Amino acid sequence: MNSHDTFLDRIKYFLTPFDARYEDLRKGNWKLNVLRDLTAGLVVAMVAIPLAMGFAMASGLQPEQGIVGGAIAGLLGALFGGSKYQVYGPTAAFIPVIGGMMVTYTHGTLVFVSMAASVLLIIMGLAKAGRVVALVPHSIIVGFTIGIAIVITFAQIQEVLGIKHELGYDITEQIPNLLVHYETSNIFAILLAAITFLMCRTLIRLSPFIPAPLLAFGIGLLMEQTIWSDKGLVVIRDEFGSIPTDFLVFTPPVLPELTPTVIGDLVYFAVAVFFVSAVESLLCSRMADRLARNTGTPFNPNKELWGQGLVNLITPLFNGFPHTGALARTAVNIRLGAMSPLAGIAKFAFKLTLAAYLASYLEHVPMACIGGVLLYVANGMVKRVEVREVLTKNWFHIALMVFTAIMVPVFGFMKGVLAAIILYVLLRKFVDKSPIEGQNGNGKRHNKTIRAPLVTEDSRLVR
Repeated sequence: MNSHDTFLDRIKYFLTPFDARYEDLRKGNWKLNVLRDLTAGLVVAMVAIPLAMGFAMASGLQPEQGIVGGAIAGLLGALFGGSKYQVYGPTAAFIPVIGGMMVTYTHGTLVFVSMAASVLLIIMGLAKAGRVVALVPHSIIVGFTIGIAIVITFAQIQEVLGIKHELGYDITEQIPNLLVHYETSNIFAILLAAITFLMCRTLIRLSPFIPAPLLAFGIGLLMEQTIWSDKGLVVIRDEFGSIPTDFLVFTPPVLPELTPTVIGDLVYFAVAVFFVSAVESLLCSRMADRLARNTGTPFNPNKELWGQGLVNLITPLFNGFPHTGALARTAVNIRLGAMSPLAGIAKFAFKLTLAAYLASYLEHVPMACIGGVLLYVANGMVKRVEVREVLTKNWFHIALMVFTAIMVPVFGFMKGVLAAIILYVLLRKFVDKSPIEGQNGNGKRHNKTIRAPLVTEDSRLVR
């Protein structure tokens, strides 16, 4: 945009919370349009509460950190992001990154890492580098998504089977430990996980207005409190204690004692948070414009990176953790008729209000229900249409997808993705003659819209 060409104009535009993204509210009856945004915000808040709790616990954090973080991230993203429709919150792609870090470091160190990543995001936004994400090949994105789904699945096996022995964090520990302890599985936990999975899968297909995960939590709570009260089900309170409702808790960054190993870890995790935030938010923003058939102001990728920077700079300070654009919740938001970022602002208010009234009930939800919801998320991440698209390409891209899908769960998110990107850069010139995505055969940019791969928590929501 010409109005944002100079550096100062860009900063002024990025700091403007109420911009052209609200243009659709003025079309037709503005009161009904506002009501549509408020309704969308309410339903998305009900969907987001159990997902946020699940993502936080799967990452080695407390359930309330997901609730608070998702609410604050939603507010900041709505005010300063680059998309009309995007909903911000914790996402599945962050689980192996944050979970891996929390094995060794404290939440204060996670806050520091997130703030360091936010600086990179802000610099990228100011440098107008939002289109760089288009250069990451589709095959690597799909492979990365499959790898994350595998990580989430194995991370939830303990909860789904009701095994009380710790199976470990790394997949190389989980598999042998599972073979040793599978006989201690709890059939009632398995049934609850299956019920939760099926409810989420079925009810969301019926209507986006149904907060399926929250209803599944209600069924699990009812079963645990009544007919299955003596079946040895582990509930959230058993593992994490009571869920507090004093949401305004300030958590400053903590820099651990620096050694070469610690410095390497900090750089590694900061780059990983930056990469996930940038890639997922930009892909989600692009998907949102397509899904909403947006004919007005398109999403601004550079302002989106700026907004992501503010989200990951401020959210962790309020007992949160890194967040980004949440594709499944964004899809629900659009299908509910959201027209502007007002829906995201409403989600902030509704989410904290609902959580405050439901906290005493949520802490008695069985962990098997958490496992069922996250298995549903993992199942939705692997989109057949995306895999088929890679399979129509040459053998090089198929190999890249498979390589990334294996490397991510075995060697970790960052090592897996970086290895795939390095492999792509080194070998593409010799074995892949197709044009770089977003360029024509001469290496120049073309005007055709690039169809972004949908890195999603729920494939059925974005058809």
